[in-house]
Amino acid sequence: MQNFTQAFALAFDLMLSADADLLEIIGLSLRVSLMAMAISTLIGLPIGAAIGMSRFRGRGVSIILLNALMGLPPVVVGLGVYLLLSRAGPMGWMGLLYTPTAMIIAQSILITPIIAALSRQVIEDLHNEYAEQFRSLCVSPRTAIAALLWDARYGLLTVALAGFGRAVAEVGAVIIVGGNIEHLTRVMTTAIALETSKGDLALALALGIVLLSIALLVNAAVMGLRMTATRFSYA
Repeated sequence: MQNFTQAFALAFDLMLSADADLLEIIGLSLRVSLMAMAISTLIGLPIGAAIGMSRFRGRGVSIILLNALMGLPPVVVGLGVYLLLSRAGPMGWMGLLYTPTAMIIAQSILITPIIAALSRQVIEDLHNEYAEQFRSLCVSPRTAIAALLWDARYGLLTVALAGFGRAVAEVGAVIIVGGNIEHLTRVMTTAIALETSKGDLALALALGIVLLSIALLVNAAVMGLRMTATRFSYA
């Protein structure tokens, strides 16, 4: 019990003293996850909007596939990106393996289906509500898409935050393609796993507290956006 008490005390001391290693790991985690979220949003939102607004043969299959990809096993994604970026792989010449860029690629692949599937549902629900009005006003598809994206902005921000939360908590894929290299590719999740195995509970606990705090902040932001959207819808 005393060891746990000491570990918690050391963890809080690391956070209060702004330990350089701790800040470096947190900074890299946020940078990688935010970049992955931005890339996935740029790819996933148009896909979700296109499927949500369109009616085409095979649409049901596309939705099923998109929903299924939300549960992609992280280690499988990590293995696929590893094979792609390894020296023998088609992109091995770029030298991206065991770099933050490889981690961003892996996280982007993981969260793009999540953002696409969730945004598809948001856009489809809104489009069903506005479809008759758009037809009566002869609104062009481009104008309709712009109007839907604007009206769904709070919901889509919530979707992006959900993707960020999934990315920042990822460990399986990033440890495969990043290698958990100190001062280069060590992020919060991989550092927690490593420090726990080494018995350095102080750093692992400090990182765990920060990770939980980020999760709480993301959930608070999601709730705030939902409340804002609800308030505006009744205004």
